[in-house]
Amino acid sequence: MRHTSDPYCIWIAEVIMQQTRINQGLPYYLNFIEAFPNVFSLASASENEVLNKWQGLGYYNRARNLQKAARYIVEQLGGEMPRDYEGLIGLKGVGKYTAAAIASFCYGEPVAAVDGNVSRVIARLFGVEEPINKSAGTKQIDALAGELLDRRDPGTHNQAMIDFGAMVCVPVSPLCRECPLSNHCVAYGSGRVDQFPVKIPKKKPVDRWIWFYIIICNGETLITRRGTDKIWKSLYQFPAEESEIPLSETGMMDRVTSLFQPLSPPALSLKKISPEIKHQLTHRTIYARFIHMEAEKWPVTLPSGWIKISLGQLDDFPVPRLINRYMESFNF
Repeated sequence: MRHTSDPYCIWIAEVIMQQTRINQGLPYYLNFIEAFPNVFSLASASENEVLNKWQGLGYYNRARNLQKAARYIVEQLGGEMPRDYEGLIGLKGVGKYTAAAIASFCYGEPVAAVDGNVSRVIARLFGVEEPINKSAGTKQIDALAGELLDRRDPGTHNQAMIDFGAMVCVPVSPLCRECPLSNHCVAYGSGRVDQFPVKIPKKKPVDRWIWFYIIICNGETLITRRGTDKIWKSLYQFPAEESEIPLSETGMMDRVTSLFQPLSPPALSLKKISPEIKHQLTHRTIYARFIHMEAEKWPVTLPSGWIKISLGQLDDFPVPRLINRYMESFNF
């Protein structure tokens, strides 16, 4: 990815890598670029097509913002990516780091690209006491990054700083004895490397329990689409029960079973219950179970929003990462 100067490709790569390690993100990047090789193809795709290519990465708003920005570029800018920091940071979902990375890598604009790796290097090197996840700390880090910037070759400088943080000044057990900056590093000189960067602890995630019902009948299953005001908004899932307290096993099938009671005989049988699966989101800790059931025939009427599809169509619907991983581990 770093061997290209195409601002579109760098933009896609930087967004994918925001919450993903390089070895995990590279296959997604290659698949995404193959599906949407330019801003026009991304802008003209359906949301489902874009989310399907993003499936497994999580943080789906990144994909939605990419497409919104692509459509803006096509409709308002004639398909040309902005060529400076100010223009780039005006795009939907593009923050200071991504704008600076594209501007410096592609156009040689002298702006410092400050990601988590760079923040850590600077905080240790200068002994920044302000929390880097608060405004005062961010401003101090940005100012120091600007002072260090090689304005003659900002792209190479920014990439070197990012790589240095990723390979030498790593979060745990940094390679201080091999570090060429150790004699100038406040954290190392004071024996407080493990205390930098300073961060204010985040709020503890809220626990939530979800049970997904996988009902299969004659090669078909049921899915629903999540609302726009919830986690995993607008993604698809199996019908589910959600609760802020642990769900009762004795009553877990009541809702679904009641749909089949009018049939004679009741045509629903339990096949398997998965172990509880813990799934960590930024603000929530999900405890999920998948309830596998088989039906002899479908009820005449299904609840509003429940969609009947063939098992072969499952891959056509973007689902949360939790469900995607479970589906990969289970042979439908």
